[in-house]
Amino acid sequence: MRVLLQRVSEASVQINHKIHSNIGAGILVLLGIENADDETDITWLVNKIVQLRVFPDDEGKMNRSVQDISGEVLIVSQFTLHARVKKGARPSFTEAAKPNIAIPLYNKFIAEMKKHVKTQTGDFGEDMKVQLINDGPVTLWIDSKRRE
Repeated sequence: MRVLLQRVSEASVQINHKIHSNIGAGILVLLGIENADDETDITWLVNKIVQLRVFPDDEGKMNRSVQDISGEVLIVSQFTLHARVKKGARPSFTEAAKPNIAIPLYNKFIAEMKKHVKTQTGDFGEDMKVQLINDGPVTLWIDSKRRE
């Protein structure tokens, strides 16, 4: 699994020109699932995200987690995080999991995240418009296979 994580002061997802979900201060998680992913990736990644200290303390240092600030998480599926662009001009998505594999893992990821923090989501496979105010800006790339 790969995530592009952004610390936000607010974020929302629109589907068919209507707000589907929105959060205040917290983390926007763009989640990509690949063929080799399983529940061990979910456990490691959820724990990493909820414990990651990316929010400022009283001295302005990144010492607080999303849990520490009672923040929220917005999870949006994004298969394009597994795009390969080595050859040609069109991205290849052969490593991205097909829906029959990705949807159960996506739903499990959401369920695990909800055990820790208030969580909102996009809608898997839909054309979504994501709006955010990146706070900082703070943007991190995390890969569960590489454990970084």
